Amino acid sequence: MHDMNIPKWLKWARDLQAISQSGLHFTSDDFDRERYEKIRHIAANIMAHYTDMNAEAWLGEFQNQKGYATPKVTVRAGVFKKHQILLVRENSDGGWSMPGGWADVNDPPSKMVEREVCEESGFTVRASKLISVHESNHDQRPFIYWHNYKLTFLCDLIGGVAKPSIETSEIDFFDINNLPPLSPLRTSMEDIEEAFYYLEHPEVATYFE
Repeated sequence: MHDMNIPKWLKWARDLQAISQSGLHFTSDDFDRERYEKIRHIAANIMAHYTDMNAEAWLGEFQNQKGYATPKVTVRAGVFKKHQILLVRENSDGGWSMPGGWADVNDPPSKMVEREVCEESGFTVRASKLISVHESNHDQRPFIYWHNYKLTFLCDLIGGVAKPSIETSEIDFFDINNLPPLSPLRTSMEDIEEAFYYLEHPEVATYFE
């Protein structure tokens, strides 16, 4: 992880929220429970101070997290045709991204990314190589609160036709020098450059942090 890129306040809030979440999960002592609740409130106040959400809203987000605190996982696909990359236009913000999303329970990562591509674009692909495993905020602006691991796969295009979904409005292939506005919370220019690099250098080992 590139610690220098992540502000200290975000790391402090994450640590405090994780301590409180895991503590509340394991403790059976009422006094400890009270202490963990106070820690959770401190984390919510830190986030409220540095973001547009108030402390009550952040507290609600934190209270929805149950069990031992652990990073979340997202998957993204680098799919190419004639040296152009497949991007989908997100309904949520109008920006474009590499197909992908949150990993679902019971799906292996490779099958998850194949399904995401099919659902979001209409194309059938086969995952051929794990390109990288990044901490989500390695290049993220604005910073994401939840600690995520982003798994990016190089995928072979098998077939299908472009088809919008409930999450996407347009599907197209783009040259690296003629990209549309990206969806910043999903795909960065660094993600796309990395996918092109691995397309051109298949012998390079998977990158991980």
